Amino acid sequence: MTHILIVEDEPQIASFVCRGLGNAGYETTIIEDGATALEAIVGGGYDLVLLDVGLPTLDGFEVLRLVRAQGSTVPIIMLTARTSTRDTVEGLDAGASDYVPKPFTFEELLARVRSRLRESTAAAAMIITQGDVELDILARRATVSGQEVELSAREFALAEQFLRNPGRVLSREVLLSQVWGLDFDPGSNVVDVYVRYLRGKLGAEHIVTIRGTGYRWE
Repeated sequence: MTHILIVEDEPQIASFVCRGLGNAGYETTIIEDGATALEAIVGGGYDLVLLDVGLPTLDGFEVLRLVRAQGSTVPIIMLTARTSTRDTVEGLDAGASDYVPKPFTFEELLARVRSRLRESTAAAAMIITQGDVELDILARRATVSGQEVELSAREFALAEQFLRNPGRVLSREVLLSQVWGLDFDPGSNVVDVYVRYLRGKLGAEHIVTIRGTGYRWE
């Protein structure tokens, strides 16, 4: 179930939003101060955050800046009674996904929530992670334990096949067809050569040889 964090120190508003999101099928948690919210967001486990600007201990803008500085990409919708263009720009520049002024109707808020969740899901589909290896499909970027690794176009395509099929045995015939667009040639060792390259860059322990069949990503 999608889990939404509501960071709001006004009990009436928090209860109103919590009840509406619950009826819409979302799981919710309420936090009333900025410092606790910062720890919870950085700790992960939430699919979206509704973040009030006027909070005790840390205001919403500071929470937002610190969350983004930690590398979190969770969608964050700012909720605030401040309606000036300057405040809106400050929130968006700090990394807010959206900005909803108070008072708001629940229908509008729910539409914003659904939209940001759809965007987040689409973005996540373009990033494949298996263990310590991550592929950013759009940026054509590979990292191992957070460190970027340079892959050629063929190496990247081969890595993508493995990461999209973890635990599945991929034959040389399938890999040759998917990565090189070629019919199987029993005399070709191009797949084996590129698997060796990948092992050297992504970690030999990730790709297991299945004798007489092909390879499997562990």
